[in-house]
Amino acid sequence: MSPPRGPAQIADLPKFDALIDARSPAEYALDHIPGAINCPVLDDAERIVVGTLYKQQGAFEARRVGGAMVAANLARHLQTAFKDKPHDWKPLIYCWRGGMRSGSMVQWLRLVGWDAQQLAGGYKRYRAHVIESLARLAPQLPLQVLCGATGSAKTRVLQALQRQGAQVLDLEGLACHKGSMLGALPGQPQPSQKAFETTLADAIEGFDLGRPVFVEAESRKIGKLSLPTALLERLRESPCIEIAASDAARQAFLLRDYAYLGEDREALAAILDRLRTTHGHEVVNRWQAWARAGELAPLFAELTQLHYDPHYARSQASNFKHWGERRQLAAEALDEPAIEALAAGLLG
Repeated sequence: MSPPRGPAQIADLPKFDALIDARSPAEYALDHIPGAINCPVLDDAERIVVGTLYKQQGAFEARRVGGAMVAANLARHLQTAFKDKPHDWKPLIYCWRGGMRSGSMVQWLRLVGWDAQQLAGGYKRYRAHVIESLARLAPQLPLQVLCGATGSAKTRVLQALQRQGAQVLDLEGLACHKGSMLGALPGQPQPSQKAFETTLADAIEGFDLGRPVFVEAESRKIGKLSLPTALLERLRESPCIEIAASDAARQAFLLRDYAYLGEDREALAAILDRLRTTHGHEVVNRWQAWARAGELAPLFAELTQLHYDPHYARSQASNFKHWGERRQLAAEALDEPAIEALAAGLLG
């Protein structure tokens, strides 16, 4: 299907060969439409220069200086990112709100002969679409909420469910965080709140609402990120499935899954320092000594027994409306075959 003439709408996105974000790299890094590539007409420093000129000397001087920068950047894109595009290439361009930056790129690409179009309203319109989609679709999701004490391999079971053909909403994967105090992933910063919501909306829009969607039980916060209220409420009112794993299985899984915590022992000890108010100096000093010695087995055993398990026992009944009617799956092991079997049991 051919793309429309004139400014395109969000529903037209699949009709184009490429989606190009003409904003600065910093804007793109904060959030962008899924699948877009960044070809800025002004980089971060140039955008500051043009904005300063506009405030101090007016629109004409800003456009005169900015126009030269835009021309140089567009020439560079033509020589690099766009150099191998065929004559019938159909790109869709957007900037902050469908203004001069994307408009300039569209004009240049049309002069070359490509059928370039501009996204009406730009990223600002898409951001409104994300907020609307989350509010509209989250209450309709047919969620099956996977619960279990710390170390129950819930995320791994979700991944196995996905491999076996189930619909899965991996919130921790989208948030780049395991959700707990020790959940930061090494070398993987979390996305911005806007970027998290964008990928979340994109995932939800792809679900068949006539089939179950499996999701892990979460609190409002996953690391620094917050779940949208509509999704959190849907989580808490949905049916629950609890993985009832043995203590031995959980400990063995934790030692495998969090083995990287032993690589930066001082960082681990610093995180544990946050628990002094809750558990007192004597207990936390002992935990920090184990952390600094790389003795994760006794550390994880006491953390689960004294910290995570009591919190889990208190929170589930109060947070999940149907906790009393939950389905339970016993697990004596949480190695890969056992995890695949748990997933198969859920689907069966």
